Amino acid sequence: MDLNLKTIVIIGGNRGIGAATATLAAQNGYQIVVGFYEQALTAHVKVQELNANGARCCAFQIDVSSLRSVEMFFDQVLKTYGIPDAVVNCAAISGQRVALIDTKPQSIGEILCTNLTGAFYCVQVAAKHMATSRGGRGGAIVTLSSEAAKFGGNLIAPYAASKAGINAMTIGVARELAPEGIRLNAVSPGPVESERQAHMPSTTEDISYTNIVQSIPMGRMGLPDEVAKAVLWLLSSDASYVTGTVLTIAGGR
Repeated sequence: MDLNLKTIVIIGGNRGIGAATATLAAQNGYQIVVGFYEQALTAHVKVQELNANGARCCAFQIDVSSLRSVEMFFDQVLKTYGIPDAVVNCAAISGQRVALIDTKPQSIGEILCTNLTGAFYCVQVAAKHMATSRGGRGGAIVTLSSEAAKFGGNLIAPYAASKAGINAMTIGVARELAPEGIRLNAVSPGPVESERQAHMPSTTEDISYTNIVQSIPMGRMGLPDEVAKAVLWLLSSDASYVTGTVLTIAGGR
């Protein structure tokens, strides 16, 4: 354990925006804990990649829908690197793109439990360790929202609702955590390139992709790195007077 290095926890740091955030955090001198749920191989590959480039990084499994799992995860973080200075929660599921009347009730529950209840658990447990009134040093937390929260998404209403809840949580809980030395913010990306989007196999999906791009004033989807840069800024001292903010990153859409 090196107490001179800042520690960042990135839940969902093995893929997409989370992985991009981990890479950028390493470049900014953080020691990193990657939280993953199912994709253990991708998590360990990410850890090996960062460590090979001179970072200090490890990975632990976490199920954000389980409070006990979240608590055990942070216990492992404490034993390895001490109390974190920064926490990023990218864990989320979107479910199938289907009309609500055809959505399985179990799917609705899983989406809300993972995306919203899970975010509450992660912020709550992290804040208990980071709060100055409980012996912590304060710090910063960023949660991942989505622009779908503002327009309801396209056949992903439960996902959009969960992200709208993230926005409300960010604003409300930030007021509670400010006296504890903790800043809580969210980033709200619009359409972001992913491996799936970059390799859309069907004509229908190609048309959908084109329509999305045409709806963005900047004429393209965002990149995971661009969102990661916003996350790192919100965690940095440059954003020392920013809390309770949901930062839109959507190319003007």
